[in-house]
Amino acid sequence: MFLEILKMAGEALWSNKIRSFLSVLGIIIGVSTVIVVVGIGTGAKKQIEEQYKNLSATTIMVMKQMGRDAVSSSKLEAEDATVISQNIEHIKSTTVFISGNSTVAYGQESGSVNTFGIYDTFFDIGNLELEAGRLLTQEDVSNKSKVIVIGSGALTTLFGEEAETTQAVGQFITVSNKKMEIVGILKENGGSVMGRMSYDDAVFVPYTTAESMLGNQANMMIVVLMDDVDNLQTGMDDITTILRIQHKLKASQADDFRIFDPGSIVGAAQSSADTMSLLLVSIATIVLIVSGVGIMNVMFVTVAERTKEIGIAKAIGAQKQDILTQFLAESVILSIGGGMVGALLGQIIIPILNTFEGWYVVPSVSGVILSFTFSAIVGLFFGFYPALKASKLDPVDALRSE
Repeated sequence: MFLEILKMAGEALWSNKIRSFLSVLGIIIGVSTVIVVVGIGTGAKKQIEEQYKNLSATTIMVMKQMGRDAVSSSKLEAEDATVISQNIEHIKSTTVFISGNSTVAYGQESGSVNTFGIYDTFFDIGNLELEAGRLLTQEDVSNKSKVIVIGSGALTTLFGEEAETTQAVGQFITVSNKKMEIVGILKENGGSVMGRMSYDDAVFVPYTTAESMLGNQANMMIVVLMDDVDNLQTGMDDITTILRIQHKLKASQADDFRIFDPGSIVGAAQSSADTMSLLLVSIATIVLIVSGVGIMNVMFVTVAERTKEIGIAKAIGAQKQDILTQFLAESVILSIGGGMVGALLGQIIIPILNTFEGWYVVPSVSGVILSFTFSAIVGLFFGFYPALKASKLDPVDALRSE
């Protein structure tokens, strides 16, 4: 019986194809929008997580003050990191690095890469893993060795797409006109420093070697790893106090350094992405609701046009429940059909958006389920009253209608 009702509902909708399509156009647009928006939000959060994945939730980063708040003497020293590690409790480890851009060359190939001057502890704190060769050691730093570890992207820049990591180890490249030996290759990582300097497209040299290589253009950053997230704020406050004393700043002077909590940055960025996604999903939801009103109006017109048909059906034994089910089925078929087309359209739009530079949209199963479920609910909710009205028609009055 139920299958027969569905068949009749489908035939009724097919007989008015244009009206049916126009009534579900809003649902198609709303569902496809929800799917794309959820994909954009998911992609944004994944990008944020990828950029900061190398940093622990207990990481604190310190850099010199930039912009209008900076003073001419704004500068961090390696000694600052030593003072911090010696005078603050609950610190797990501390490292310092300098960074800048360098021109690297091998044979006929060359390019500009991020250059990090580091201590041996940097790799552990940054969660960077070795693919081939070895990492830099404290001995390299002490001896100002002209050795270098390169990221996977830098490897491709110098040696091409088909480069073998083991063949690159032991080769000599030129970095800022200095000949250096490659001693290690890092695994592809995808992470970066503060979302800006990619580890994959970088090279890593001993801190003491980088000092002369980068000169005044070098930017210094101190990285502190606390033992527990509960000690993070206390650690940041203590670092502020110690650096103000270390830099001999007066009470009236602003800090000549900046302290970052990457965990908070990630949280704030993800919160912004969630808020934007919620706003856009809300707009799409309004479109779905408006389209639901359109479906309800179409169903009212359908009931009015088929009043005599309803009267005949009741005269030959159709019950109120049968009439209610048939018209409700028509409404749900409309909305679910629109939801299916919208879901397909959304999945087509996502890869198209990903072809544009800067776009990263991730197909989301939850987006499809959410939009599909909501479209079915719209059909049920807005189709119920017209269906109920049809089921309550008096068969005698219905047969008399023109």
